[in-house]
Amino acid sequence: MTTAHTSPSPPLLLADIGATHARFTLTGDGCPDRTLVLPSAGFGSLEAAVQGFLDAIRPGIAPTRAAFAVAGPVTGDEVTLTNLSWHFSIRALRAALGLTRLEVVNDFTAVALAVPHLGPGDSRPIGGPGRHAVAGAPIAVLGPGSGLGVSGLIATPDGGWTALSGEGGHVTLAPADDRESEVLARLRQRFGAVSAERALSGPGLVNLYRALSELGGQAPEALSPAEITTAALAGTCPRCREALELFAAFLGTVAGDLALTLGARGGAYVSGGIAPRLADFLDRSAFRRRFEEKGPQRGYLASIPCHLVTHPLPAFLGLAALIQAESQSHPA
Repeated sequence: MTTAHTSPSPPLLLADIGATHARFTLTGDGCPDRTLVLPSAGFGSLEAAVQGFLDAIRPGIAPTRAAFAVAGPVTGDEVTLTNLSWHFSIRALRAALGLTRLEVVNDFTAVALAVPHLGPGDSRPIGGPGRHAVAGAPIAVLGPGSGLGVSGLIATPDGGWTALSGEGGHVTLAPADDRESEVLARLRQRFGAVSAERALSGPGLVNLYRALSELGGQAPEALSPAEITTAALAGTCPRCREALELFAAFLGTVAGDLALTLGARGGAYVSGGIAPRLADFLDRSAFRRRFEEKGPQRGYLASIPCHLVTHPLPAFLGLAALIQAESQSHPA
């Protein structure tokens, strides 16, 4: 009797492309997962970054399927990243990489798709436990990194989820008190219209610190977002501390606005490159108060749980789920 052998499926290439980092992983039958984080600025194009990853982990390998999450709007074949000078055609990239299939989505669409697949240790409550999500209700997803990503999940009749793809990080940011009005006035002088991303991102944290320094009559130091955060948490710089407190308050406000807009009684999830480093600080900050501080809708928001995504690479979870769903809908 002969035994049938099933050929291993070709490896799947996943990528999470941001303005600062390009994260890649290769997974599949007979191919141990291998993840590599490369500096986006070190490459002139997405194609070059992909090839750099493949050459680094296994020269000569040629995956045939891929799914990429990119920090920018995906509205057609031509894609331009928002905070990185990369522009590409999905069709041309698929051909150049020798792929039979390539899915490209906004990075926070991928993060949103990951939410239903998060395990017990992949998130934690913000502002304490005791609130319960409504099963099947919309879910809000946002997160600061190099920019501010925003998405959401809407349940489908078959028990799955559809992720929203938009550019909600560029909504206008509103102040809640006179101090915030002063800060945003400074930002308007520099940028004109002040979007949420101008405050809720790595560069946004620097913007807040700089505005506070100017309001205090002092020249701001040339501090990076990480340096501002470190000084704020250590208590060595009052203006860094105030900048981080403003950051948390604004994040709560924007998260609450998104939850109201989507009717996100299924919960609000905060991800991105910055927030997971601030887990304990967010619990003590004004985030939860500002999330709920919406006048007559306070009670509505008070029942909505907020979660901090602690999974290190949630976009990969979402991309894998996307590929699986597409494969089931369109089998080869």
